[in-house]
Amino acid sequence: MGVRSCRHDGVQRDAVSRRERRGGSLPVSPPLLLLLLLLGAAAAVPARGQLSDGVVIAQADLQGLQAIRQSLVDPRGFLSGWNGTGLDACSGGWAGIKCARGKVVAIQLPFKGLAGALSDKVGQLTALRRLSFHDNIIGGQIPAAIGFLRDLRGVYLHNNRFAGAIPPALGGCALLQTLDLSGNYLSGSIPSALANATRLYRINLAYNNLSGVVPTSLTSLPFLESLELGNNNLSGVLPPSIGNLRLLHDLSLGNNLISGSIPEGIGNLSNLRSLDLSDNLLGGSIPDSLCNLASLVELNLEGNDIGGHIPECFDGLKNLTKLSLKRNVLDGEIPATVGNLSALSVFDVSENNLTGEIPASLSDLASLSSFNVSYNNLSGPVPLVLSNKFNSTSFVGNLQLCGFNGSAICTSASSPVASPSPPLPLSQRRTRKLNKRELIFAVGGILLLFLLLFCCVLLFWRKDKTEESSSTKKSAKDATATKTVGKPGSGAGSGTDGGGDGGGKLVHFDGPLSFTADDLLCATAEILGKSTYGTVYKATMEDGSYVAVKRLREKIAKSQKEFEAEVNTLGKLRHPNLLALRAYYVGPKGEKLLVFDYMPKGNLASFLHARAPDSSPVDWPTRMNIAMGVARGLHHLHTDANMVHGNLTSNNILLDEGNNAKIADCGLSRLMSAAANSSVIAAAGALGYRAPELSKLKKANTKTDIYSLGVVMLELLTGKSPGDTTNGLDLPQWVASVVEEEWTNEVFDLELMKDAAAGSETGEELVKTLKLALHCVDPSPPARPEAQQVLRQLEQIKPTIAVSAASSFTGEPSHTTATATSVTDDTKSTITE
Repeated sequence: MGVRSCRHDGVQRDAVSRRERRGGSLPVSPPLLLLLLLLGAAAAVPARGQLSDGVVIAQADLQGLQAIRQSLVDPRGFLSGWNGTGLDACSGGWAGIKCARGKVVAIQLPFKGLAGALSDKVGQLTALRRLSFHDNIIGGQIPAAIGFLRDLRGVYLHNNRFAGAIPPALGGCALLQTLDLSGNYLSGSIPSALANATRLYRINLAYNNLSGVVPTSLTSLPFLESLELGNNNLSGVLPPSIGNLRLLHDLSLGNNLISGSIPEGIGNLSNLRSLDLSDNLLGGSIPDSLCNLASLVELNLEGNDIGGHIPECFDGLKNLTKLSLKRNVLDGEIPATVGNLSALSVFDVSENNLTGEIPASLSDLASLSSFNVSYNNLSGPVPLVLSNKFNSTSFVGNLQLCGFNGSAICTSASSPVASPSPPLPLSQRRTRKLNKRELIFAVGGILLLFLLLFCCVLLFWRKDKTEESSSTKKSAKDATATKTVGKPGSGAGSGTDGGGDGGGKLVHFDGPLSFTADDLLCATAEILGKSTYGTVYKATMEDGSYVAVKRLREKIAKSQKEFEAEVNTLGKLRHPNLLALRAYYVGPKGEKLLVFDYMPKGNLASFLHARAPDSSPVDWPTRMNIAMGVARGLHHLHTDANMVHGNLTSNNILLDEGNNAKIADCGLSRLMSAAANSSVIAAAGALGYRAPELSKLKKANTKTDIYSLGVVMLELLTGKSPGDTTNGLDLPQWVASVVEEEWTNEVFDLELMKDAAAGSETGEELVKTLKLALHCVDPSPPARPEAQQVLRQLEQIKPTIAVSAASSFTGEPSHTTATATSVTDDTKSTITE
């Protein structure tokens, strides 16, 4: 059976539109008198070689525009004037068209809601200088025929749904200056041939699904000023020749998988104003050559594995306004020379291993508006100016730091310090010999230690042999079960599909969904969101049914053997308040997709914070039902499944048609590498759900899950997003401060206060739930309750909801919602980011 032809559409992501610039200048249209004369002569098409006057369009261009119109979908009717003989195409009758001498030189149709595809007949517009369809929902592939347009100066196709590879033929546009394809679903590698367009000064391929390395050939572009490749899956190391781009102003490679060290040659970019290498896998140290970047305004290296010291010479970066080095493994002291950066407004070195005191020179930074040195090993007093200007969140996690709000009071600098004992005279430094009794004890201890070590090795060896034998028996049993291909979901076991025409393996778990690997890979997809683990899609099968698919990012999952062992455990996890894993797919190149039920109501964050102004308010019973559902699901996860969630946020709490909570991403950390899980923990901190101790522990537990549950409960009670601070305080701190001042009613969402005014019991229930939520976010982990205790207290506060929930969950619903991920199969059209 041949490979089926599949077409995939994605959803336009919420990317920031960027302003077009440096387009070619366009000639002015001819006067009206000339237009009337030409119309009177009825000269529809100029003779070959005859100069067109901008009114009558050349035949090839007319055919090209007609083909473009036919391939586009125009729901708002912006292209309704593109009809007839085309006599008025170059005189303003056709929207978005600019001509010169009867040839189309510009198509400018941004923000028009256009869908469909872009016809390859665009290659017939041989005089085209500007092609602008940005911020629409056009899909399909980018036509390679664009590479035939030798006069093309600007390509603006950003924020659409274009998929597939970037055509290498674009390098044939010898005069091309700007190429912006950001905010699409492009995959594959960045073509080295782009460097053939030597006039390029701006390349933006950010927010796609590009993989492979950054081509070295791009570093040979003599006029390149801006290179934006962030938010892709690029890997490998940065080309050492990156320093050849002497005119470069902006370099953005954040949120990729780039490894290695920062090249020394990057210090040659004397015109660089913005450098973003954040959230990669970079190691090594910060090169001193960065101090040569005198024009640098923003430097962002956060979220890597960079070690060593912060260079003393950073004070040479006189124009620097933002310096972010957080979430690395930097050690040593904060250089006092940082205090010489008079323009600095953002300074963040949190979550490193820095030692010593906070330099007093930092008090001189008058422009400083954001400052964070939390979770290091700093000591001594906080400079008074900084402690008065910034709250405790800027300093917490440094056990020996004092002098800020909530910390220990600094002792006097004159306090006596124990001086080291003087060295012993040489005559007293002889080593004492052990007596016979001490020698026997020493030898016996060593022998006992070796005996214990041998026993441990023996026990582990026997355990491994037992598990290997058990695994062999299970594999034989599973091999027998996989003979029922094509009947997924039948029985209690799992069905396995050979993976379709492209190879790979699809494994089903019990549930109502039934599809083959080809059905999954040929499904149309809409992007629902991105996370550190991967991208989530809504996949529409050919029969019209929906599933949610999570495509795991490359190189962050465990090896295939470990992955399959863990994912088979997750496939057995079933509870009414947990999102069930229905299937997984492993592609022939190691791609990994997780398939869940699709939940049309979305997640709790959108339900609370992104509702339409005219939508009905979320009442107290609904919020309490959600809180109970989350507590019930977490209790099952902790007690019955003996599992920790590790990333509980309102984004991965999904809602079914009855507004019942379904916790997504359960156990996902078990499939991932330690580095990926650390990134997830850090991301949860930015969103406001992370327990404070996690910055040091680096590993979640049941108590950190309870903290996240408490934040979710506060979110339900206040209607505030935990990611937003109030007066510099995070959500738990702000609520605690308001309650402490006995203004408890001020914390509740106004919609809930209306419920409280209508019913006498609601007010009391709100206060009791608030008290329980504050108990969950107690700074001391042992003081936090267990999930079972939280659930029991919620049921006591609102017993009617508890009874209703218990009666409605007599069995697992037929269709829940999912955070699903999909992996691409390079041998055919597939679900793409």
